[in-house]
Amino acid sequence: MNQEQSIYIKMRHRIGVTLNQAVTIHDIAQVSAHPSIQSHIQHLSIHTVKPEDKNFIVIDIMKIVRAIQENYPGYDIQNVGAAQTILEVQFKKKKIVPVYFVLIWLLLFVGAALAIMNFHEDVSMREVQQRIHTVITGEETDKPLLFQVPYSIGLGLGMILFFNHVFRKRINEEPSPLEVEMFNYDQDLEQYLIIHENKGDQK
Repeated sequence: MNQEQSIYIKMRHRIGVTLNQAVTIHDIAQVSAHPSIQSHIQHLSIHTVKPEDKNFIVIDIMKIVRAIQENYPGYDIQNVGAAQTILEVQFKKKKIVPVYFVLIWLLLFVGAALAIMNFHEDVSMREVQQRIHTVITGEETDKPLLFQVPYSIGLGLGMILFFNHVFRKRINEEPSPLEVEMFNYDQDLEQYLIIHENKGDQK
């Protein structure tokens, strides 16, 4: 087949869209075709985002193929890469009420503090530090500050290094364990959406 009659489509992974947006092929895929038709193909409308679409929409390559064939029959359409693109509907963000922000912050702070204290109680951290203080200094004390103060500072620094962030500033380019878990969650969510959408198409 003539090279000019070939159209190559590479679906994008995941994009954000807004309510009532008319999604075109250019929005969800990269197109390589003859210059005389490439721009027209890119501006073909594929989907209009509606309220009933809710949060996620899965666009399959077959929907793009049908749209191109209706307008440009006889062309050879080839897909490169993934066969679906996930559209994430982005609604207007509601302003966070300061009172709710403070309550959530307090809840997280108290929860984290209780988790750390319960862990230390389970492993008898105080008794261990007292014993180490006695072994090293030869003196018994109920408050081995020589170890408790550096340990508390190290605990805070360790959390910063673990999450790889100081407020919004990243320490280095390596992703934190939390970011890796969020990435894995997104991958599982996208796989679920794709499989669920394909099952819906088969009904």
